[in-house]
Amino acid sequence: VQFVESGGGLVQPGGSLRLSCAASGFTFSGFGMKWYRQVPEKQREMVAGISSRGTNIVYGTSVKGRFTVSRDNAKNTLYLQMNNLKPEDTARYYCNLWTPANYWGQGTQVTVSS
Repeated sequence: VQFVESGGGLVQPGGSLRLSCAASGFTFSGFGMKWYRQVPEKQREMVAGISSRGTNIVYGTSVKGRFTVSRDNAKNTLYLQMNNLKPEDTARYYCNLWTPANYWGQGTQVTVSS
C-alpha cells in the first residue's frame, strides 16, 4: 500500500487549493478512502471520506460546505477541493483507506495565512 499526497502550499484566507492522492499497491476502486489532517501535538482528524464508487460521502463538521472530496478510479487518485480556506485549516493532510491502514504517506502541508 502506498499513498503519495500532493497539492499543498501556502494560501491566503479565503483561497483555494486542490489536493491529490495517488494510491498504489491495492485495488483502489474496491476501497473507500478518506482524507485526514493533523497538526503537531494534536490527534489526527478525519476531513472527508468517499466510498469506493463515490456514492457515500462524509465530511468533518468543520469543513462541511467548503471542501469537496472526489475520486477517479481509472487514475487511482483521490482528490480534495478546498475552498474558502481558514487559518484553522492549517495542517498536514493525508489520505488513507476508510479504515486506515497502518501505513501513512508523507502527507502534504497546507498553510493558510495572510
